[in-house]
Amino acid sequence: MNLVIMRWVLISLVLVLTACQKSDSPSSKKSIAVIPKGTTHVFWKSIQAGAYKAGNELDVHIDWIGPEKEDDRQQQISLVDNQVLNQVSGILLAPIDDMALRRPVQSAVDAGIPVIIIDSGLRDADKLYTSFIATNNYRGGELAAIELARILGGKGRVILLRFVEGSASTEERAQGFLDKINSYSEIEVVSAEQYGGATQAQAQQVAENLLLRFSGPSGQMLIDGIFCCNESTTYGMLQTLRRKRQTGQIKFIGFDSSPPLLEGLQNKELQGLVVQNPFKMGYLGIKTMMQHLRGEPVEKEIDTGVTLVTNENLGDAEIMEILFPDIEKWLRIGTD
Repeated sequence: MNLVIMRWVLISLVLVLTACQKSDSPSSKKSIAVIPKGTTHVFWKSIQAGAYKAGNELDVHIDWIGPEKEDDRQQQISLVDNQVLNQVSGILLAPIDDMALRRPVQSAVDAGIPVIIIDSGLRDADKLYTSFIATNNYRGGELAAIELARILGGKGRVILLRFVEGSASTEERAQGFLDKINSYSEIEVVSAEQYGGATQAQAQQVAENLLLRFSGPSGQMLIDGIFCCNESTTYGMLQTLRRKRQTGQIKFIGFDSSPPLLEGLQNKELQGLVVQNPFKMGYLGIKTMMQHLRGEPVEKEIDTGVTLVTNENLGDAEIMEILFPDIEKWLRIGTD
């Protein structure tokens, strides 16, 4: 009987040691959660595709989960908390709110789960996250102001349409735009505090109301230029200008790209789009996380670039590479 017991004890010890070796093995497959602000806009799908590409190259499992709406702070907080409970290897997070997401990020780090922030910053939390991978959004706003001022000949009345409160990335774009445009003495910013909301439909309604404020008694527009801070506000404003038959009359710079916005640019309904490289953002996010998990040093901040696209440079090879990465291929591979 004692021999039988000893035999089972030895078998149990072997099984436990084998399990421990397997879980601690550097070759065991990692799981990284990528939590964007939303999942519907082309921008987020590009980040998803870039993450899948890196995951495929590094043999990493990617959990892509995000809120349905880009202003649903509570849902994003719950998603982060759930991934901490799931004990994922790491988290890539694009915070909806630069303050509200600090607590769940702290919880993740306290649980030994590293967090990389992408796209939009987290206020006063640089000691919490492993790396910040994003566009220089302030510079993006400056580029928009410089181009709009050039088109307007350095004079005129302009409006700024923001995205949603608490979104660090778009607030930085707005600040960059305002700081630069206000350096032109003959340009007046007549509206800069209006928020478009999280969806294209909301943005279009806000744009309608905003332009109504700047319409003369006979319907003529009393503004000369517009800057919108992200894809949904740019789309909403474009639709409103079309309905009012003002495209091309009011000079318009948007931010981010999508097929409808590029069509508007080609048709000269938009005079410029400031674009990011979301595919690169997702790709570098996973690569950087894996470097960190392997114990390798990583950069604290990584700038993924920002570019002004106009009708004139739209066909350039470097622009085409940024605008048209093979998203469908990597989304298909990542979900197989």
